[in-house]
Amino acid sequence: MTDHEFGDQHTELKLSIVEKYLHFFTTALRNKFPQLWYIDAFAGTGYRTVRHEAIPASLIDAGEPERIERRRGSAKIAIDVTPRFDFLVFIENKPSYVRALEDLRARHPDRRITVVKNDANEGLKSLLASNSWRSTRAVLFLDPYGMEVDWSTLAAIAKTQAIDVWYLFSLAGFYRQATRDHADLDEDKRAALTRMLGTDEWERELYSANTTYDLFGGDEGVSLRREADMVALEAYAKRRLETIFGAVLDPLPLPLHERPQRFSLFFCISSQNPAAIKLARTVGNHILKAGISS
Repeated sequence: MTDHEFGDQHTELKLSIVEKYLHFFTTALRNKFPQLWYIDAFAGTGYRTVRHEAIPASLIDAGEPERIERRRGSAKIAIDVTPRFDFLVFIENKPSYVRALEDLRARHPDRRITVVKNDANEGLKSLLASNSWRSTRAVLFLDPYGMEVDWSTLAAIAKTQAIDVWYLFSLAGFYRQATRDHADLDEDKRAALTRMLGTDEWERELYSANTTYDLFGGDEGVSLRREADMVALEAYAKRRLETIFGAVLDPLPLPLHERPQRFSLFFCISSQNPAAIKLARTVGNHILKAGISS
């Protein structure tokens, strides 16, 4: 069995939120659309391993050895959801993880499951282009390892008007790449940010002139600096997503009770139908608010 060790308490919360929405989705839409799909673009192995460190023995306690616990990942959670999804697509590029997903698929021969070995962006674009989406509705989980999701992929998802998206956005990656001092930006950082945000306007919108003075009050020069903090960067990311999706909910900051914030869990609704947006927004907000209070 291939181990996939990652995450902490915020991982449990993230997966719990997604699971609750998947259950709502299949329950609410089961009799409305012929095909309900689940798509996982960074599927991993279907499970995750949690390492519990050894507890040394003491005068009153025998202690405990190191223990490895195996918990469900997003792919296995989606398989277990009832009512069932009609089709599940697991996209993964790491060979050992692909083999683990194939084993998971083989253990569920009664289910329609496809494992795609491919880069997440390429795999998603191919899947999206090969379907009309008229009679299909889907939930997509985007849980990248960093800033791997291209804006062009998000635009293709939004264009379907048929997919609800849970997107774990790397706010820490955004913060690191958009350096405080404009002079520290290099072409790699610029390219990564433009690819993630879908525009090069971020450079003009996030940086402003800052005048420095010498000890005698004289003007030493003007430099460009990013004054936006984590909150402002998150708001900027939300505004960008709102340019292509029908609606984007206020994200859940993760980890929840730790700082600095590293991620923003966005819920993006690709439908442009007001009734569909209202329903998804109501349920999504309810689930997210329950997560905040947990």
